[in-house]
Amino acid sequence: MSAQPSTPTPTPVRSFSDVAVGDALPPVTVHVDRARLVQYAGASLDRNRIHWDEPFAKAVGLPDVIAHGMFTMGSAVTLVTDWVGDAGRVVEYGVRFTRPVVVPYDTGADIEVSGVVKSADPETKRVTVELTATAAGEKVLGRALAVAVLD
Repeated sequence: MSAQPSTPTPTPVRSFSDVAVGDALPPVTVHVDRARLVQYAGASLDRNRIHWDEPFAKAVGLPDVIAHGMFTMGSAVTLVTDWVGDAGRVVEYGVRFTRPVVVPYDTGADIEVSGVVKSADPETKRVTVELTATAAGEKVLGRALAVAVLD
């Protein structure tokens, strides 16, 4: 007798009535190490050596290997997609890259992400979340705004 595969329980989509301007989203920490950068480089086809080759990164003036900007951007928005309950509900997202995430070989790096609901439109049920992303105490994304449509 073989076990039946389990079907994951879908996460309910957040209800607009449960959200208010000023609400803080639960913060998350995304750890990134060199192995993860190499995996991302392969998946994204961005194989620039500054993301995996420490001597090369330093030779071009960087302090060490740095995370891909799009990796950092994608890591930050997971805070919103998890909070909303459905990644497809995020209908707008944009950031400004302010500093690179430096990823030391021995320790990796942590990207700390927090968010606050900045606006909520009852007609469209759209909420705008402002994200803050830091690494090593430095802000790495600016003007990070995500808009999601809720139930």
